[in-house]
Amino acid sequence: MRCSVLHLLRCVRLRLCSRRGRSRLPLWAQRIQAYIKLLAQSLCFNSLTDSDVVFDSIFEPVFVTVDYVTRWFGMVFVCLVVILTSSVVMITYIVLLPLALTTYSPAWIAWHSLYGNWNLIMIAFHYYKAIKTSPGYPPAEKNDRPFVSVCKKCIMPKPARTHHCGICNRCILKMDHHCPWLNNCVGHFNHRYFFSFCLFMTLGCVYCSISCRNMFLDAYNSLEVSHFAFFAITNFQTPAPPYTFKEKMFHKSIVYMWVLTSTAGVALGALTVWHAVLISRGETSIERHINKKEAVRLAQWGKLYKNPFNYSKLNNWKIFLGVEKKSHWVTRVLLPSGHPPHGDGLTWDVFPVKRDLIAV
Repeated sequence: MRCSVLHLLRCVRLRLCSRRGRSRLPLWAQRIQAYIKLLAQSLCFNSLTDSDVVFDSIFEPVFVTVDYVTRWFGMVFVCLVVILTSSVVMITYIVLLPLALTTYSPAWIAWHSLYGNWNLIMIAFHYYKAIKTSPGYPPAEKNDRPFVSVCKKCIMPKPARTHHCGICNRCILKMDHHCPWLNNCVGHFNHRYFFSFCLFMTLGCVYCSISCRNMFLDAYNSLEVSHFAFFAITNFQTPAPPYTFKEKMFHKSIVYMWVLTSTAGVALGALTVWHAVLISRGETSIERHINKKEAVRLAQWGKLYKNPFNYSKLNNWKIFLGVEKKSHWVTRVLLPSGHPPHGDGLTWDVFPVKRDLIAV
């Protein structure tokens, strides 16, 4: 609006000057000159311009490229997760299970069988649901639902906690982030599936890493001995007893599984802890940055910012997990459950309350 007023004033002044005969350039050249000058000023002046706007403008090509690559390589990342997870499962059943049946006691065999298969079922179920479940979208038709703003890209009303995803090119209800490993956005209706997948995958990786630690050390030492034997033969020294091809593959598969599960457990465990902290605070990854900036802004005025969607830690977890009674801690948390989340994602209760939103 300000630029439009300035442009109008410049045009009026230019016309007055041309009538007085003070300008040496013809009228059409003066108009082109004024327009070019206005364009140049609009590139470096705006009353709303700040460091964030400048940063976004400079790196906009980078953001577009990343969104494009993530959109088209989403299925590649999903296939990679399936292949790596399947390889660990195959090694467990083909390589480790026959060894465990001959060396472990019946009690240990029962424990590993029950826990390992339960953990695998929870991982597969929640990963499938996180991929296939829609994160939730605002209604496209006109309605009387309250909204807090209008999306600049969709030109549609945005309910509270809704954000636009550049990769999906849609607004997402209670958007947390776009996960390339799911090839899907994490939003209101699949946020629980995403977090449960991260949690149970971390538990599975830690379980494999701890259970196979001694096997990994033995396999690694055996490969070192085999490597030493190869150099001993080339140097005409007395070689160590060689291993067969089957034994070498056995050792390499254990080393591969231990390294993969250990590194994935550390990386995914850190991500799981971070999301657990956000859930305890009643905020998403995007809202974490928004709330932080809002707290800093209000602190300059001597005010304290409180997240309106933080209902206390226990209530936040009840709402997130959909726990409505005591038995749900087992049936909806420790067992596969496809129950919908609390609420529709369009309207939210605001301001913390002391009573339980979901009494348990």
